[in-house]
Amino acid sequence: MANTSVQTAPGTRRAGVLQAELLLAGSCMPVLGSVLLTPILPQLSAEFGGVPGGEILVPLVVAIPALMIALFAPFAGQIVDSLGRKKLLIVAMFVYTLVGIAPAFLDTLPAILATRVGVGITEAAIMTVCTTLIVDYWHEPERRAKYLALQTIVTTLAATAFIAIGGAAGAAGWRTPFWIYLAAAIIAVPMIFLLWEPSRADTTDEHVRAPKVPIPWRRLALPLIVGLFGGFTFYVLIIEGGYLLVGAGVAPTDTPTIGGIAAVASLATAAGGFTFTRIAKVGPKRLLPAAFALQAAGMFLIWLVGGVPGVAAGAIVGGAGSGLLLPTMLTWALASIRFEERGRATGLWTASFFFGQFLTPILMGAITAAVGGALPVAVGVVGITCAVAAFLLGFGLRRSATTQVDEVTATA
Repeated sequence: MANTSVQTAPGTRRAGVLQAELLLAGSCMPVLGSVLLTPILPQLSAEFGGVPGGEILVPLVVAIPALMIALFAPFAGQIVDSLGRKKLLIVAMFVYTLVGIAPAFLDTLPAILATRVGVGITEAAIMTVCTTLIVDYWHEPERRAKYLALQTIVTTLAATAFIAIGGAAGAAGWRTPFWIYLAAAIIAVPMIFLLWEPSRADTTDEHVRAPKVPIPWRRLALPLIVGLFGGFTFYVLIIEGGYLLVGAGVAPTDTPTIGGIAAVASLATAAGGFTFTRIAKVGPKRLLPAAFALQAAGMFLIWLVGGVPGVAAGAIVGGAGSGLLLPTMLTWALASIRFEERGRATGLWTASFFFGQFLTPILMGAITAAVGGALPVAVGVVGITCAVAAFLLGFGLRRSATTQVDEVTATA
């Protein structure tokens, strides 16, 4: 495929297909870090079951990177602006490879968790730079929107593939999937030659000269709270899916089965995301309650039906709800945010969502203990909270929309 990167003026370039492919591939690395290891969580629990607090610490192998993204996302834009885009991206990709592979050589859970902190920090950098470069390279609103939409679609589909790959690799032992982090180094090599640092003299983006305005906390408060809760519910079945299947009779070492069911559920998540693009005009006041209701339905299937069929069906239905939930939450959060507020608002919402993901194993451990150690019942409890959220948002958002219409009518 021919590259369309050409010189358009002295000192400037125009990005093409190869640049888009590299940035989309780079955007998949944070997804790789979050889902690749989910099929081997039961194996890790068996390996480190004797470690004090292992029932919470093992799931943190997957969740700790989310905490790092949550902590760094609000400041990521400043880091990118001070260090430069390309240099930070290349360094982060190679460091990501090193810390990603490291657990294949480690024998203690604390050491593995330490490397996962490094994975999360580098993921925050990679995610931020890839998104920033898409905005930098494509100034035309239509092309920029196209590649930002593709970023969401490609990473969702990549999650499906990574879960299946992780499950297949896990059949050779829990250390094997960590070698897949070599993909980042492979992608980084062409990035060195085909990406470039955008010129600070580029004046095509008028927002670089926009005055700084306060963060709109009043408009962001509810979306941030819902984003935190949504991050938790989004991750419940991803984190607990393998344990639910093992509890239903699947062997912990049967990672192809665990990974296969997780991959189908992830495909349902992708389908939910695709569905959003077709029905977005319906609006968040209907889509948010529908998304949480689907998550609730999936969790009720796991709780009430049980067994491998119940877990599989619940993961698929809940996954579809999660796929609809994520873009709906983000669109809703940024709908009333002005352009000059959007970067910081996006960073805050991202931090809220990923912090919810980080809390998932901690909260699920507490809920499971509270219901006597029955994980399906704990999932059912979360399903109840999703149903309550669907009801409250359905009622609250419609009432808010009615109030806004009344205010506009009164002032007309």
